[in-house]
Amino acid sequence: MNQHEFNRQLCHFLAAATTPFHAVAEMAQRLTAAGFVRLTDDVEWDVRAGGKYFLTRNDSSIVAFVSGQEDVPNAGMRMVGTHTDSPCLMVKTTPEIQSQGLFQLGVQVYGGALLNPWFDRDLSLAGRVSFQCQDGQLRVALVDFRDAIATIPSLAIHLDRGANTKREVNSQTDIVPILSRLSEGEVLDFRALLYARLVLEHPQWEACQVLDYELSFYDTQAPSLIGLRQEFIASARLDNLLSCFTGLQALLESSGAQSSLLICNDHEEVGSISASGAGGPLLTSVLNRLAGNATNYAALAERSMMISVDNAHAIHPNFADRHDQNHGPLLNGGPVIKVNASQRYATNSETSGLFRILASLEAVPVQSFVVRNDMACGSTIGPISAGATGIRTLDIGVPTLGMHSIRELAGAEDGWNLARILRRFYSHPGPLSAI
Repeated sequence: MNQHEFNRQLCHFLAAATTPFHAVAEMAQRLTAAGFVRLTDDVEWDVRAGGKYFLTRNDSSIVAFVSGQEDVPNAGMRMVGTHTDSPCLMVKTTPEIQSQGLFQLGVQVYGGALLNPWFDRDLSLAGRVSFQCQDGQLRVALVDFRDAIATIPSLAIHLDRGANTKREVNSQTDIVPILSRLSEGEVLDFRALLYARLVLEHPQWEACQVLDYELSFYDTQAPSLIGLRQEFIASARLDNLLSCFTGLQALLESSGAQSSLLICNDHEEVGSISASGAGGPLLTSVLNRLAGNATNYAALAERSMMISVDNAHAIHPNFADRHDQNHGPLLNGGPVIKVNASQRYATNSETSGLFRILASLEAVPVQSFVVRNDMACGSTIGPISAGATGIRTLDIGVPTLGMHSIRELAGAEDGWNLARILRRFYSHPGPLSAI
């Protein structure tokens, strides 16, 4: 796959993956098309050399792996970890608000969202719905309205003269989406509206009533290549679906000779502590089943490596002073190694050295990021996964502007170049120490 095709498919993936649930469904579809066999946790696994497998948890996290030609504990596992979630606005449990003749929905802020860019956007709604069927059974299904059904208008500057100098966003009162104008005496029931959408998208289910849901608003503007030379990609959810797609493509295009794994966890943006998050048991349960016993697991851990992939902060030309003077990653300047002495990132000199060798074999430049000492440092699934598994780990990412905005910006070359390095990581013959 060349860079043009990579970015074309990336844009398609980003448009389809409007929520973590939809991202996992899209990845599962691509894995199935590539011959991967779906596993479940409640039965014995028949994992064979050369086999390709995947499993999901909570419909929002996914693990895919290839069993190499050599026994997994002896050869170790080459792993890439990312996350499926992005900051967003999620619909509250009892969301209906009727004010000034308009129908609105109350929302919760998920993750560290940059709220100002949510104003004046064409918004749609997607996620997972739990419902009861006519036979009394509980089922779940995904829904996506796709069309623009809501917006959050800004307050006109005439009524807020300080808007350009000191506007603050109250997350309870200022970001309530408007969905409809109400007729006199009209009362709308959100679950009834959701039921109609559920029946439309899933006519095969004889749904009786909507019970609950996990729904989030998203921007309907499509991903696109922009710039005079189309050297940038602009989209919602680049953090961190760009990494999910990059890891997936690398795994699909790997040789299959080495045991390799991709894990995409949910809930990173809110701390990773959940059954499907990096702080939960998903990865260790998979590795334990592949190892078979504690001795084999210890051998597997010693011979394995995790590359945690999560977007990095590119240096902003209008705010260059927010970066350390020697650590300002550039768009299209290559993937970024993230380093933090306080272990907010899991990188050490050994794992970064291995990555630099892999990048040089692909003739891809590498950048580095160290946060200013007087600024707080974010984190990733890297330290969490390393602590849970005991496996050496590296934190890297594609440089990005506007991180946690409703629309982010990355270089059109960087995802493609990172995919090449990760494919080399998955496929390079021999033990990792020989790279």
